[in-house]
Amino acid sequence: MPDYTLHCFAESGNAYKAALMLELTGQDWQPVFVDFFNGQTRDPQWRDEVNEQGEVPVLEHAGQRLTQSALILEYLAERTGQFGPRDDNEKREIWRWMLFDNHKFTSYYAALRFLLCLKKTGETQVTGFLRERATAAYRIVDAHLAKAPFMVGERLTIADLSLAGYVFMPEDTGIVLTDFSYIEAWKQRIQAVPGWKHPYELMPRTA
Repeated sequence: MPDYTLHCFAESGNAYKAALMLELTGQDWQPVFVDFFNGQTRDPQWRDEVNEQGEVPVLEHAGQRLTQSALILEYLAERTGQFGPRDDNEKREIWRWMLFDNHKFTSYYAALRFLLCLKKTGETQVTGFLRERATAAYRIVDAHLAKAPFMVGERLTIADLSLAGYVFMPEDTGIVLTDFSYIEAWKQRIQAVPGWKHPYELMPRTA
């Protein structure tokens, strides 16, 4: 039986953060498909048994059940000794960017993608607002990556894996991603890491 079980689905960038960390660190893990689009995470039994917050990813390991992608990334960094901070200053910097990711970078982009590309609402005032906010967050990250190859200095850390959750998703949100040349170069550096896989290769996808 694999050491780690990840409740996930391929369209979830937040689940991809955990799946990619497991893959890059060479862990023995298995995905468990969560049928989000048919309401599984809203089912009271699923919430009672898997995650009361009604979200993926959920990581099971050694009798523990962990939720929230940033916490899972930190846990895996501590367990594997890979991609984590080397000192307290790096730890604070990593968390600074993971918090920014969860509040701004992933948050706005993921909501925009969900409405426009997965629910197919069409363009609305809400999608316009989300695109504007997501673009602003991308500008901040692009400017930061102009000064360093990764989010925290010269090496890949869980800060990068957090921000990478949605940048490889194929759907068109109306944001011209090639405008952000430093993010595009950063993506190529992440793809060059041994073991990298696209989210749709790593996790089961909704039929």
